[in-house]
Amino acid sequence: MQLLVNQQLRDIPDDQVDPGMPLLWVLRDVLHMTGTKFGCGVAACGACTVLVDGQAARSCVMPLSSAVGRAVQTIEGLGTPERPHALQRAWVEHQVPQCGYCQSGMLMAAAALLARVPDPGDADIDNAMTNLCRCGTYPRVRVAIKAAAQAQPPVTPKPAATPITPLTPAPREPREPRKGGGGGSGSPG
Repeated sequence: MQLLVNQQLRDIPDDQVDPGMPLLWVLRDVLHMTGTKFGCGVAACGACTVLVDGQAARSCVMPLSSAVGRAVQTIEGLGTPERPHALQRAWVEHQVPQCGYCQSGMLMAAAALLARVPDPGDADIDNAMTNLCRCGTYPRVRVAIKAAAQAQPPVTPKPAATPITPLTPAPREPREPRKGGGGGSGSPG
């Protein structure tokens, strides 16, 4: 099977991986992408957060089968040392990490937030950032997210999709029943 990770199709050996295996372990143990961290294994801490089709997802509980055919983005695909993402620049500028263990998941959750809400307020950040940080860097996370939002190029809003109106069949004129035999199913036989 194949998995689209960071805009690259990656081969996943069917004989090594069960479709029910958590995406986290496929990323770390099969694809050797160790930026995504294991924290709790029950989707509570967020250290394993990746983006799946642009939405923050806890990879420790997401089966591989749920990710096949979808776009997965990990911290390795967020930016590069040469061209860091606005969030990564803000994280460094505002000295967000202490131990750093939770930070890849924090960054991915923040990236999903900024993709959805380009200029988030405190309530937006509180609702989106449910990741746990044992070092308690939450105030710096908030400042860094707001700084990254200001540093990003302005987003041109996409026009709202026009709702599709279901087609309604035109009313039909009642027809008179056909006369005569013809061997149809209603004919005595």
